[in-house]
Amino acid sequence: MRNVLLTCYIFCFFTVKAQTGVDKFDLRVLQKIETTRSENQTRILKGISDANNYVNLAVPAGLLIGGIIDQNKDMRQNAFYIASSTASTAILNFALKAIFKRPRPFLVHISLTPITRPSQYSFPSGHTSASFSTATALTMAYPKWYVAAPSFIWASTVGYSRMYLGVHNPSDVAAGALLGAGTAIGFGFIRPKD
Repeated sequence: MRNVLLTCYIFCFFTVKAQTGVDKFDLRVLQKIETTRSENQTRILKGISDANNYVNLAVPAGLLIGGIIDQNKDMRQNAFYIASSTASTAILNFALKAIFKRPRPFLVHISLTPITRPSQYSFPSGHTSASFSTATALTMAYPKWYVAAPSFIWASTVGYSRMYLGVHNPSDVAAGALLGAGTAIGFGFIRPKD
């Protein structure tokens, strides 16, 4: 667990330190995404972004309820694992934002037009880290393609939505994905033993 968190921290540190090259790449990607916006896409991706927290709560809650109804101890344990992973990811994300204090891309590049204007800092993406933590933990708990595919499609779409809305850089999203997946892997010891 400590090695996974250390790796995440080092990745985040060097991503921010290599700011010049990363910042240019981030800006180009965000400018390109901005040119593809449409009213329908905006409505869909804003809805996905807004629903993310509810999905991250619904997954372990659904497993817990199912485990109670079915009297399935492993399912209840998996609910605890997924909830613990996602909650720990949120705490780590909050701490990393406080350490790095990276401003939102629309504050740095006034040419960018965000769809929404959240406060707080940008690095790493909290929505992305939480969705990848949930997706990774759910896939580790139930390693089937029909669990993994929709989980990671959802998580990737959440990450893309944050760039599309203009509130996160690609490097924020990449760091969030790594943080979320790494935390879920690190918390794997909570899963039921096979």
